Amino acid sequence: MRLTVVGKSPAWQDVDGACSGYLLQEGSTTVLLDCGNGVFGKLRRFVDYVDVDAVVVSHMHADHFVDLVPFSYALIHSPRQQPVPVPPWPGTDSPARPRLELPPGGRDVLRRVVGAWGNEELVEQAFAAGEYDPAASFEIGPLRFAFARVPHFVDAYAVEVSSAETGGRLVFGADSRPAPELVACARDADLLLVEATLPRPERSGVRGHLTAAEAGGHAREAGVGRVVLTHLSDELDLDLARDQAAEAFGGPVDVAAEGATYDI
Repeated sequence: MRLTVVGKSPAWQDVDGACSGYLLQEGSTTVLLDCGNGVFGKLRRFVDYVDVDAVVVSHMHADHFVDLVPFSYALIHSPRQQPVPVPPWPGTDSPARPRLELPPGGRDVLRRVVGAWGNEELVEQAFAAGEYDPAASFEIGPLRFAFARVPHFVDAYAVEVSSAETGGRLVFGADSRPAPELVACARDADLLLVEATLPRPERSGVRGHLTAAEAGGHAREAGVGRVVLTHLSDELDLDLARDQAAEAFGGPVDVAAEGATYDI
C-alpha cells in the first residue's frame, strides 16, 4: 500500500497548498482519503480523477470535504464524461462514478453546503454516495477500512486502513484532541498519520486538536512503527514541531509534505 500526501494544511491552506487529502494505492485500486480545499487540483498531478475508485471522508469539516464540489463538477460536466462526442473525447455510455463513503450524517451536511450552489444533490449525482457504519468495516479492492470515533468539534473518525495483500496497516487520526480512543485505534500500526495542528494547547474552551508533542506521545503509547505529522501550517517552525514530536515519541518523526510517499 502506498500513501501519497496530496494536501496537509490545516483549515487554512499553505502557500500554494491544499488541505487534508491523502492518496492510497494498492495494485489497481486508488482511494482518496479526505478531499479538503485545494485537493482536487493537486490530485490531478498524481492520478487521473476518473481513475479514483473511491473517496473516504473522516469528518464533515470543510477542510476535509469541500473539494468534493469541484470533483463533482468534473465528473458531471467534463468533456470525457459526456454521452456524445466532445472532441477529442469519443463520448461514453459508462462515465466514471466513484464510490463516496461519508460519516454518519454526511449526506445532510453536503446537501446543505452544496445547496448554496443551487443543486443540493450535486455530489450524489456525481458519486455513488453512502454513509459508513463506524462500528463496521468495508473493503475497496484489497484495502479494508475500519473506524474509531475520536473527540473533535464535530463527530470525527480515525481511519484504519489495512492491506489484504501485504498485511500493512495505516491509521489516519483525523482531527482529535488528546484521546485514548486514538491510541487504541493506532495500536501497533505500521504508520500513524497524525495531526499536530497546535504550537500549544488551546487557551480556553473545548479542545479539538493536538500539539506535536501530544501527537508524538500518542504514537509512543500506541507502539506504532512510524509517525508522520500532518494538518500543520507552513507558518509554524516545522523543524521544532518535528523535534518536539520525536522527543515524545522516542524516535524519528516525519512532517508531511505535498507529494511525499510512504510504502506501508
